[in-house]
Amino acid sequence: MRDCSRRTGDAQRSSVFPRSGDGLDITDEASVHDVLGRLDGEFQLIFCATGALTIDGVGPEKALKQLSADAMMKQFALNALGPALVLKHVAAKLPRRDRGLMAFLSARVGSIGDNHLGGWVSYRASKAALNQIVRTASIELGRTHPQSVLAALHPGTVATSLSDDYAGGRDRFLPEESATRMLSVLDRLQPAQSGSFHAYDGSSIEW
Repeated sequence: MRDCSRRTGDAQRSSVFPRSGDGLDITDEASVHDVLGRLDGEFQLIFCATGALTIDGVGPEKALKQLSADAMMKQFALNALGPALVLKHVAAKLPRRDRGLMAFLSARVGSIGDNHLGGWVSYRASKAALNQIVRTASIELGRTHPQSVLAALHPGTVATSLSDDYAGGRDRFLPEESATRMLSVLDRLQPAQSGSFHAYDGSSIEW
């Protein structure tokens, strides 16, 4: 979870909880409850930017014969369960009557309809699960926070260690550019679009 921002008047307060610091382990509910429970008041923006292609040295599968139950469970724990726990413990901190935004870092490869290459079964499935979690949570949240927007966002190919081994020579965004683009997309989304899946350029991605 990278950013939790609250605006009061002209000021903005932010709390940043990197997965590697502050004792936050989003795969452990006790840790999520303890760390995120320290946040008080309402937040206009909550952005959960977690994910991994390679966990404990195991990267995405190129073929079914490479499937590992342990590796798949770790992908689901970080890419789907973790964001679900974040949702559970912070969604209520969005404004009840005013506009609130909550986004989750997904990936285009999590799209079932857009999958034309195969491979990467565990990572694809975990991100597809995240998309379903966001969609389902948006329906419930819409009943209590009608002005809030939940969204799954694809950041593009970003120049980070996550994509170093998989970029294939393609151009990559700087992290700051990708973040700016995603925040711009999120800012334009309306409550009727809550629970949707979008790319960094604002285009809608099929489930």
